[in-house]
Amino acid sequence: MRGRGITVEEVVTKWDEAINYVTGPDLWLTLGQGVLKILLILLISFIVIKVGKRVISQFFVQRRQGPFSITERRESTLKKLVANTLIYVVYFTAFIMILETFTLDIGALLAGAGIAGLAIGFGAQNLVRDIISGFFIIFEDQFSVGDFIHASGVEGFVEEVGLRTSKVKGWTGEVHILPNGHITQVTNYSIHNSVSIVDVSIAYEENIEKAEQVIAELLEELPDRYPEMVAVPELLGVQNLGASEVVMRIMAEVEPMEHFAASRAIRKEVKNRLDEVGIEIPFPRLVMYSRHDEETSPTPS
Repeated sequence: MRGRGITVEEVVTKWDEAINYVTGPDLWLTLGQGVLKILLILLISFIVIKVGKRVISQFFVQRRQGPFSITERRESTLKKLVANTLIYVVYFTAFIMILETFTLDIGALLAGAGIAGLAIGFGAQNLVRDIISGFFIIFEDQFSVGDFIHASGVEGFVEEVGLRTSKVKGWTGEVHILPNGHITQVTNYSIHNSVSIVDVSIAYEENIEKAEQVIAELLEELPDRYPEMVAVPELLGVQNLGASEVVMRIMAEVEPMEHFAASRAIRKEVKNRLDEVGIEIPFPRLVMYSRHDEETSPTPS
Protein backbone atom coordinates (compact mmCIF):
# COMPACT_ATOMS: atom_id res chain seq x y z
CA MET A 1 0.00 0.00 0.00
CA ARG A 2 1.28 3.43 -0.98
CA GLY A 3 0.27 6.87 0.32
CA ARG A 4 1.55 9.87 -1.58
CA GLY A 5 4.69 8.01 -2.68
CA ILE A 6 5.71 6.88 0.86
CA THR A 7 5.09 3.34 1.93
CA VAL A 8 3.99 2.31 5.39
CA GLU A 9 7.19 0.34 5.80
CA GLU A 10 9.29 3.48 5.20
CA VAL A 11 7.26 5.45 7.77
CA VAL A 12 7.69 2.70 10.33
CA THR A 13 11.40 2.55 9.57
CA LYS A 14 11.85 6.30 9.99
CA TRP A 15 9.90 6.24 13.25
CA ASP A 16 12.05 3.40 14.58
CA GLU A 17 15.22 5.28 13.63
CA ALA A 18 13.97 8.41 15.44
CA ILE A 19 13.10 6.40 18.55
CA ASN A 20 16.47 4.70 18.50
CA TYR A 21 18.26 8.05 18.07
CA VAL A 22 16.38 9.65 20.98
CA THR A 23 16.82 6.68 23.29
CA GLY A 24 20.31 5.85 22.10
CA PRO A 25 23.52 6.84 23.91
CA ASP A 26 24.91 9.09 21.17
CA LEU A 27 22.35 11.88 21.60
CA TRP A 28 22.57 11.93 25.39
CA LEU A 29 26.35 11.77 25.28
CA THR A 30 26.43 14.76 22.94
CA LEU A 31 23.95 16.68 25.10
CA GLY A 32 25.90 15.82 28.24
CA GLN A 33 29.13 17.02 26.69
CA GLY A 34 27.42 20.26 25.59
CA VAL A 35 25.96 20.90 29.04
CA LEU A 36 29.33 20.21 30.66
CA LYS A 37 31.04 22.60 28.24
CA ILE A 38 28.48 25.33 28.98
CA LEU A 39 28.84 24.84 32.74
CA LEU A 40 32.62 24.86 32.41
CA ILE A 41 32.50 28.07 30.35
CA LEU A 42 30.25 29.76 32.93
CA LEU A 43 32.47 28.59 35.80
CA ILE A 44 35.63 29.86 34.09
CA SER A 45 33.88 33.17 33.33
CA PHE A 46 32.89 33.55 36.98
CA ILE A 47 36.45 32.80 38.12
CA VAL A 48 37.95 35.23 35.58
CA ILE A 49 35.61 38.02 36.71
CA LYS A 50 36.33 37.31 40.38
CA VAL A 51 40.09 37.21 39.91
CA GLY A 52 39.99 40.18 37.52
CA LYS A 53 38.18 42.37 40.05
CA ARG A 54 40.72 41.46 42.69
CA VAL A 55 43.61 42.24 40.33
CA ILE A 56 42.03 45.58 39.46
CA SER A 57 41.61 46.47 43.15
CA GLN A 58 45.20 45.44 43.88
CA PHE A 59 46.43 47.48 40.94
CA PHE A 60 44.78 50.63 42.26
CA VAL A 61 46.15 49.95 45.76
CA GLN A 62 49.67 49.77 44.33
CA ARG A 63 48.94 52.86 42.27
CA ARG A 64 47.87 54.70 45.42
CA GLN A 65 51.18 53.88 47.11
CA GLY A 66 53.30 54.75 44.07
CA PRO A 67 54.69 58.14 43.01
CA PHE A 68 51.91 58.69 40.45
CA SER A 69 48.95 58.42 42.81
CA ILE A 70 45.44 59.55 41.85
CA THR A 71 42.67 60.99 43.94
CA GLU A 72 40.24 58.71 45.75
CA ARG A 73 37.32 60.10 43.70
CA ARG A 74 39.00 59.30 40.40
CA GLU A 75 40.15 55.92 41.68
CA SER A 76 36.58 54.88 42.52
CA THR A 77 35.35 55.96 39.09
CA LEU A 78 38.09 54.22 37.11
CA LYS A 79 37.90 51.08 39.23
CA LYS A 80 34.19 50.66 38.57
CA LEU A 81 34.57 51.49 34.88
CA VAL A 82 37.39 48.97 34.35
CA ALA A 83 35.48 46.30 36.28
CA ASN A 84 32.34 46.83 34.17
CA THR A 85 34.41 46.66 30.97
CA LEU A 86 35.95 43.39 32.13
CA ILE A 87 32.49 41.94 32.86
CA TYR A 88 31.16 42.91 29.43
CA VAL A 89 34.18 41.41 27.63
CA VAL A 90 34.04 38.14 29.58
CA TYR A 91 30.28 37.75 29.12
CA PHE A 92 30.54 38.41 25.38
CA THR A 93 33.37 35.88 25.02
CA ALA A 94 31.43 33.30 27.02
CA PHE A 95 28.35 33.88 24.85
CA ILE A 96 30.37 33.27 21.68
CA MET A 97 31.91 30.09 23.12
CA ILE A 98 28.47 28.79 24.14
CA LEU A 99 27.22 29.35 20.62
CA GLU A 100 30.16 27.35 19.32
CA THR A 101 29.08 24.37 21.43
CA PHE A 102 25.87 24.31 19.34
CA THR A 103 28.02 24.04 16.16
CA LEU A 104 26.87 27.43 14.87
CA ASP A 105 28.95 29.29 12.28
CA ILE A 106 30.37 32.05 14.47
CA GLY A 107 32.28 33.67 11.60
CA ALA A 108 29.15 34.22 9.56
CA LEU A 109 27.30 35.38 12.67
CA LEU A 110 29.97 37.96 13.53
CA ALA A 111 30.13 39.14 9.94
CA GLY A 112 26.38 39.64 9.87
CA ALA A 113 26.51 41.39 13.23
CA GLY A 114 29.26 43.69 11.94
CA ILE A 115 27.25 44.70 8.88
CA ALA A 116 24.14 45.20 11.01
CA GLY A 117 26.15 47.21 13.56
CA LEU A 118 27.53 49.41 10.81
CA ALA A 119 24.05 50.06 9.48
CA ILE A 120 22.76 50.82 12.97
CA GLY A 121 25.75 53.06 13.70
CA PHE A 122 24.76 55.53 11.00
CA GLY A 123 21.47 56.08 12.78
CA ALA A 124 22.81 55.88 16.33
CA GLN A 125 24.27 59.37 16.48
CA ASN A 126 22.99 59.95 20.01
CA LEU A 127 24.70 56.77 21.19
CA VAL A 128 28.01 57.86 19.67
CA ARG A 129 27.63 61.31 21.22
CA ASP A 130 26.93 59.77 24.65
CA ILE A 131 30.04 57.57 24.44
CA ILE A 132 32.29 60.43 23.32
CA SER A 133 30.92 62.70 26.07
CA GLY A 134 31.42 59.94 28.64
CA PHE A 135 35.02 59.51 27.55
CA PHE A 136 35.76 63.21 28.07
CA ILE A 137 33.91 63.27 31.42
CA ILE A 138 36.22 60.53 32.68
CA PHE A 139 39.35 61.82 30.95
CA GLU A 140 38.91 65.41 32.18
CA ASP A 141 37.71 64.26 35.64
CA GLN A 142 34.66 66.52 35.48
CA PHE A 143 33.03 64.49 38.25
CA SER A 144 33.62 61.14 39.88
CA VAL A 145 31.81 58.57 41.98
CA GLY A 146 30.83 60.07 45.33
CA ASP A 147 30.76 63.69 44.14
CA PHE A 148 27.74 65.88 44.77
CA ILE A 149 26.79 67.57 41.50
CA HIS A 150 24.06 69.51 39.75
CA ALA A 151 23.61 68.54 36.12
CA SER A 152 20.70 68.56 33.66
CA GLY A 153 18.31 69.79 36.33
CA VAL A 154 19.27 66.94 38.69
CA GLU A 155 21.11 67.30 41.99
CA GLY A 156 22.61 64.50 44.04
CA PHE A 157 25.54 62.15 44.63
CA VAL A 158 27.18 60.37 41.69
CA GLU A 159 26.59 56.63 41.94
CA GLU A 160 28.26 55.52 38.71
CA VAL A 161 30.05 57.06 35.73
CA GLY A 162 29.94 55.00 32.54
CA LEU A 163 30.82 55.62 28.92
CA ARG A 164 27.16 56.04 27.95
CA THR A 165 25.25 57.07 31.08
CA SER A 166 25.87 58.43 34.55
CA LYS A 167 23.78 57.64 37.64
CA VAL A 168 23.01 60.37 40.17
CA LYS A 169 21.26 59.60 43.47
CA GLY A 170 19.07 62.35 44.93
CA TRP A 171 18.58 63.26 48.57
CA THR A 172 15.38 61.21 48.88
CA GLY A 173 16.89 58.06 47.36
CA GLU A 174 15.77 58.26 43.73
CA VAL A 175 18.41 57.40 41.12
CA HIS A 176 18.55 59.55 37.98
CA ILE A 177 20.14 58.01 34.87
CA LEU A 178 21.57 60.75 32.65
CA PRO A 179 22.84 60.14 29.11
CA ASN A 180 26.31 61.65 28.99
CA GLY A 181 25.55 63.44 25.73
CA HIS A 182 22.79 65.43 27.47
CA ILE A 183 25.09 66.68 30.24
CA THR A 184 26.05 70.08 28.89
CA GLN A 185 26.81 71.88 32.17
CA VAL A 186 27.95 70.45 35.51
CA THR A 187 28.26 72.10 38.91
CA ASN A 188 30.52 70.00 41.15
CA TYR A 189 30.27 70.78 44.86
CA SER A 190 32.84 68.19 45.97
CA ILE A 191 36.08 69.44 44.46
CA HIS A 192 36.89 72.45 46.65
CA ASN A 193 36.17 73.28 50.27
CA SER A 194 32.74 74.63 51.15
CA VAL A 195 31.92 77.78 53.09
CA SER A 196 29.46 77.83 55.97
CA ILE A 197 27.64 81.11 56.67
CA VAL A 198 25.85 81.60 60.01
CA ASP A 199 23.99 84.72 61.15
CA VAL A 200 23.60 85.27 64.91
CA SER A 201 21.09 87.75 66.35
CA ILE A 202 21.85 89.76 69.52
CA ALA A 203 19.37 91.94 71.39
CA TYR A 204 19.86 95.71 71.21
CA GLU A 205 20.02 95.84 75.02
CA GLU A 206 23.18 93.70 75.11
CA ASN A 207 26.79 94.83 74.87
CA ILE A 208 27.81 94.13 71.27
CA GLU A 209 31.55 94.26 71.98
CA LYS A 210 31.20 91.70 74.76
CA ALA A 211 29.12 89.45 72.51
CA GLU A 212 31.79 89.65 69.80
CA GLN A 213 34.50 88.74 72.31
CA VAL A 214 32.54 85.75 73.62
CA ILE A 215 31.79 84.44 70.11
CA ALA A 216 35.40 84.93 68.97
CA GLU A 217 36.70 82.92 71.94
CA LEU A 218 34.21 80.17 71.15
CA LEU A 219 35.23 80.01 67.49
CA GLU A 220 38.84 79.34 68.48
CA GLU A 221 37.71 76.12 70.17
CA LEU A 222 35.53 74.71 67.39
CA PRO A 223 38.15 73.16 65.01
CA ASP A 224 39.28 70.84 67.81
CA ARG A 225 35.71 69.60 68.30
CA TYR A 226 34.69 69.42 64.65
CA PRO A 227 37.40 67.99 62.33
CA GLU A 228 35.43 68.99 59.22
CA MET A 229 36.38 72.63 59.89
CA VAL A 230 39.67 73.18 58.08
CA ALA A 231 40.34 76.55 59.75
CA VAL A 232 39.15 78.64 62.68
CA PRO A 233 35.77 80.20 61.81
CA GLU A 234 35.87 83.96 61.37
CA LEU A 235 33.52 86.49 62.95
CA LEU A 236 32.99 89.10 60.24
CA GLY A 237 31.17 91.58 62.48
CA VAL A 238 27.78 93.26 62.39
CA GLN A 239 25.97 92.22 59.23
CA ASN A 240 22.61 93.94 59.69
CA LEU A 241 20.58 96.08 62.08
CA GLY A 242 17.15 94.50 62.23
CA ALA A 243 13.90 95.69 63.73
CA SER A 244 14.64 94.12 67.11
CA GLU A 245 18.11 92.57 66.83
CA VAL A 246 21.70 93.12 65.79
CA VAL A 247 22.78 90.46 63.28
CA MET A 248 26.40 89.27 63.31
CA ARG A 249 27.81 86.98 60.65
CA ILE A 250 30.17 84.02 61.07
CA MET A 251 32.01 82.39 58.15
CA ALA A 252 33.73 79.00 58.34
CA GLU A 253 35.70 77.08 55.70
CA VAL A 254 34.89 73.38 55.90
CA GLU A 255 35.49 70.22 53.90
CA PRO A 256 33.42 69.74 50.73
CA MET A 257 29.68 69.28 51.37
CA GLU A 258 30.10 69.70 55.16
CA HIS A 259 28.73 73.26 55.32
CA PHE A 260 25.21 72.21 56.32
CA ALA A 261 26.42 70.16 59.29
CA ALA A 262 28.95 72.83 60.26
CA SER A 263 26.28 75.54 60.22
CA ARG A 264 24.06 73.53 62.55
CA ALA A 265 26.98 72.88 64.91
CA ILE A 266 27.98 76.57 65.03
CA ARG A 267 24.42 77.66 65.81
CA LYS A 268 24.18 75.19 68.67
CA GLU A 269 27.57 76.13 70.15
CA VAL A 270 26.90 79.87 69.92
CA LYS A 271 23.47 79.50 71.51
CA ASN A 272 24.84 77.50 74.44
CA ARG A 273 27.77 79.88 75.03
CA LEU A 274 25.59 83.00 74.94
CA ASP A 275 23.23 81.39 77.44
CA GLU A 276 26.16 80.62 79.73
CA VAL A 277 27.35 84.24 79.85
CA GLY A 278 23.84 85.68 80.04
CA ILE A 279 23.71 87.36 76.63
CA GLU A 280 20.18 87.37 75.33
CA ILE A 281 19.16 86.29 71.87
CA PRO A 282 16.04 88.30 70.93
CA PHE A 283 12.71 86.56 70.65
CA PRO A 284 9.25 87.90 69.75
CA ARG A 285 7.48 89.76 72.54
CA LEU A 286 3.80 90.57 72.86
CA VAL A 287 2.74 93.55 74.94
CA MET A 288 -0.94 93.91 75.86
CA TYR A 289 -2.62 97.16 76.96
CA SER A 290 -5.95 97.20 78.83
CA ARG A 291 -8.12 100.34 78.74
CA HIS A 292 -11.56 101.10 80.17
CA ASP A 293 -14.10 102.46 77.74
CA GLU A 294 -15.16 105.17 80.21
CA GLU A 295 -13.17 106.62 83.02
CA THR A 296 -14.88 108.07 86.09
CA SER A 297 -13.61 111.36 87.43
CA PRO A 298 -14.53 113.10 90.76
CA THR A 299 -17.30 115.65 90.50
CA PRO A 300 -16.18 119.11 91.66
CA SER A 301 -18.02 120.41 94.71
